[in-house]
Amino acid sequence: MRREEFKMERPGLVSEGDEVEITEGVLPSAYYYTIVPAVAMSSNYTLRERIESTKGVVKEVREDDRGFYVVVEFDE
Repeated sequence: MRREEFKMERPGLVSEGDEVEITEGVLPSAYYYTIVPAVAMSSNYTLRERIESTKGVVKEVREDDRGFYVVVEFDE
């Protein structure tokens, strides 16, 4: 299992236990991922850190002083 964190701009868009789908975006030297439909976005990943799964399960939704975060677990 692999857990990754996504930044979410407002609360209530996903809940713990939800199955979510992600899409991959490509930058010149990195990859990023978005929970569809544009719910939350990941940080940038290098080629060797790339996420191979397209679906995962939300394990945690939390808030801190910088905003809302979603932790998704992938079967990798």
